[in-house]
Amino acid sequence: MSRVEDFLTAEEEKEVVQAIIEAENRTSGEIRVHLEAHTRQETMERAKELFHQLKMDNTQDHNGVLIYVAVNDRKFAICGDKGIDKVVPKGFWDSTKDTIQSHFKKREFKQGLVEGILKAGHELKVHFPWQQDDKNELSDEISKG
Repeated sequence: MSRVEDFLTAEEEKEVVQAIIEAENRTSGEIRVHLEAHTRQETMERAKELFHQLKMDNTQDHNGVLIYVAVNDRKFAICGDKGIDKVVPKGFWDSTKDTIQSHFKKREFKQGLVEGILKAGHELKVHFPWQQDDKNELSDEISKG
């Protein structure tokens, strides 16, 4: 079994997906998590590439957030679309990354992802609150490559 498959247990994956659903129930924003073994690219560049491949830049309000993890490389990045990037407070993504990283350092991968997702979801809610006609534009499942 690959390290990507070992990164989270099936139960932990369910908890991460549940955090995404919980966060998205309060916002029109979209949050995704993508795991892959390795990247030859700079981590943020790979995250931006995947952001496009996963069609996260096609949301109505350009308010998607991708948490990308290169498992074997022990690296991750958070990529927000232009709609959310222009309204979050300065340093928001760095503080979210710090939250995730503090758990990752303790090998608490699920908890790091959950807290990062909920933090991003809270900020999305502030700037993009849920509306009556909102629909889930992207899958909540963890994607893997």
